[in-house]
Amino acid sequence: MEKGKKKIVESVPNYSEGSNGKKVEEIVKEIRETPNTRIVDIQYDSDYNRAVITFLGTPEAVLKANVAAAKKAIDLIDMNTHKGQHPRIGAIDVVPFVPAQNVSIEECVDLSVKFAETMAQEGIPVYLYEESARKMERKNIDNLRVGEYEGLKESIKIDPERKPDFGPSKLHPTAGAMITGARHPLISFNINLGTTEINIAKKIAKAIHLRSGGLVNIKAMGTEIAKKNYVQVGISNINYKKTPLYRQIELVRIEAARYGVSIIGTELVGVLPLGAVLNSVEYYLQLENPQKLEEKHLLESYFDF
Repeated sequence: MEKGKKKIVESVPNYSEGSNGKKVEEIVKEIRETPNTRIVDIQYDSDYNRAVITFLGTPEAVLKANVAAAKKAIDLIDMNTHKGQHPRIGAIDVVPFVPAQNVSIEECVDLSVKFAETMAQEGIPVYLYEESARKMERKNIDNLRVGEYEGLKESIKIDPERKPDFGPSKLHPTAGAMITGARHPLISFNINLGTTEINIAKKIAKAIHLRSGGLVNIKAMGTEIAKKNYVQVGISNINYKKTPLYRQIELVRIEAARYGVSIIGTELVGVLPLGAVLNSVEYYLQLENPQKLEEKHLLESYFDF
């Protein structure tokens, strides 16, 4: 099959391990050794205590790689001792399936359901979110993470609203629960602030978060990056076409100025669609002829499996 005709899925599994590089590499190895996949990005740190792996592959290969990596994570990660600043409900916190080339969102929904069924057989309670959600309130991942791992331990047993879509109504002894689903491309673009005051980051995050009256398509949290001596506004943008990156940056800049703080840098987790770059270039350069900007898919070079 020609490269342009090949079906390609992107996946960005998040694991609750960011302190032990050897464990992260063991999980990544399962993906790397799965034929017809290619890893695009690997990021982990001890502040979030979380690893985020971005990879591409054919639909069947992405499903197989995610199952293998999840089983390895179950072996390696004990949620009973896990601490981190990012909300989570299990060792494999979330596994999204994203259409990248010649794949529909419906096909990604099917992949997420197959993945959920497989993980349920491992004794993991699984929740479906975004386009795979079977209940409207579960589309938003924030609702699934209420109470996090610690709170879910009891609520999953007694609250019918916390019953998983697949698997038992009790947490796995060490791996907890997990979330999976199909979603459209998401950009994790974090903004670093020139202060160590975590309350400032949290106030700014609240100001731009959709749920608290901020920007549409934006989820945000304030995080302390202790080893680098600054705080960060961690941002997930679920639709950069409707809420461009420059809008979230400028709103953070305005809010930070209220506290006498400036932006000192940004951080990208995963990949950045070229369209997200181009609409910000057009904004900041004030181009009179933005149609001269040409867009090519940044992941194109990774499709040659």
